[in-house]
Amino acid sequence: MAQLLKQPTTGEIDSGAVANADIKTKGLKKNSVGLLGSAVIGLSTVAPVYCLTSTLGPTVSEVGLQMPAIFLAGFLPMLLVAFAYRELNKAVPDCGTSFTWTVKALGPRIGWMCGWGLVMATVIVLSNLAGVAAEFFYLLLGDLTGSQAIVDFGGSTVVHIATVLAFIAIATAISYRGMTATKWFQYALVSLQMVVLTVFIVMAISKSDGGAIAGAASGVGSLDFSWSWLNPFSVTSFAAFTAGLSLSIFIFWGWDTSLTVNEETEGSAKTPGRAAMISVVVLVTSYVLTAIAALMFAGTGTEGLGLGNPDTADNVFAVLADPVMGPLGALLFLAVLASAAASLQTTFLPAARTALAMSTYEAFPSSFAKVHPTFKTPGRATVAAGIATGIFYAVMAVVSENVLIDTIYALGLMICFYYALTAYACVWYFRRDLTRSVRDAVYKGVLPLLGAVLLSAVFVQTMVDMWDPAYGTGSAIAGVGSVFVIGVGVLLLGVVLMLVMQRRSPAFFRGEVLTRDTPALVARD
Repeated sequence: MAQLLKQPTTGEIDSGAVANADIKTKGLKKNSVGLLGSAVIGLSTVAPVYCLTSTLGPTVSEVGLQMPAIFLAGFLPMLLVAFAYRELNKAVPDCGTSFTWTVKALGPRIGWMCGWGLVMATVIVLSNLAGVAAEFFYLLLGDLTGSQAIVDFGGSTVVHIATVLAFIAIATAISYRGMTATKWFQYALVSLQMVVLTVFIVMAISKSDGGAIAGAASGVGSLDFSWSWLNPFSVTSFAAFTAGLSLSIFIFWGWDTSLTVNEETEGSAKTPGRAAMISVVVLVTSYVLTAIAALMFAGTGTEGLGLGNPDTADNVFAVLADPVMGPLGALLFLAVLASAAASLQTTFLPAARTALAMSTYEAFPSSFAKVHPTFKTPGRATVAAGIATGIFYAVMAVVSENVLIDTIYALGLMICFYYALTAYACVWYFRRDLTRSVRDAVYKGVLPLLGAVLLSAVFVQTMVDMWDPAYGTGSAIAGVGSVFVIGVGVLLLGVVLMLVMQRRSPAFFRGEVLTRDTPALVARD
């Protein structure tokens, strides 16, 4: 930040300093995260083992054997958007990320809605993480004690909600104290996830045996690997493709947390972008290999161990742990629990820091701008995110019997929304730079625009499809698909709250607090 604001010694006006003169420091702890720590934060937020157990089943139900291809297809827009994040972070390393960048590129109202989409996507996934953590907590206890009664006890709606709220409270308290307090704990949990996934992949492939092991139980049987699984054009319909892609985008979500902590990272202009790229590459590799291994072992059947079984769709690893890993099955339960628990802590980071930035620039109530004097964290914003998460999950658990799956489908819509806006913001922000060089044209224009268009197409098609109650788990509210109600309802709520804030903070919405940059003032590399 100091480099961006430093005046040149030649007497000339530094265009980068002028462009970012309105960017404010928030009081966060500087230089507390390095490259490795930033990459670990990105991986921890994504929670790969949790994502896989939650999405393997729904993805197979949408696209069948093309699941690995869909995971690769979901990786493409994430990679394209990652370039947009990297370039914008170089110019404006602000913890508000998508909110700040879209305000400066596209104006305060679009920027406000982009920030709202990011905050609510985080609240939704936090609730889902807590739900999975509570479920696997009792599964792990039951497996270790050999008691089905413990598993049944955890399955009670009241007990489940109470446990979820307890996990949320613990994660809120940890995040309130700061991310460096548990740095090595995060390293250990991320390493555990990667090791257990590797063991699962090796054992699933070794036990697949062309149908001899899981055939009787799965309905289809284990399968020999086929390169056709990597062909996205074999998906039966465009609606199935977009539904699968929405799920695939969900499992990559969270890598941008590396950018959200940019004001606390060493080398804030470059390190966060590099960390995000590392996270995305690690994720796509582990996801595709796990998808292939799961298909080879269990097949796509709709009964027993089959990945298409609707009764196990929200928690695939719960039924595959013992058949695949035998006595090591408890490690898979532990990995999912660790994955969800670790992500619960780090996922508070983007929500709290976006709220902090929005409050600092007068787009949110001023109370969220307070930073704890000792911990140097956005304490009030963190607590507010925890409360919102608890309320959201408690309500959804009562309204929807399939809350875990329905919120995942809705989350895909929210992610497409704010990622696409961020990518469009990149193209517009750097529009005068695009003729400077081939590099600028590609990384600041072509690639982000392609990512934005792809995500926009998924957003529109998903919104159309989710109106049908049959979308997702088939649940409905007043005759309308519950996934539509969740996703679109959250965005419409954002519009209402934006109108309220417009009356309370007219200066921000007039562009007087966080200014809309002209292309000639964009900071140079």
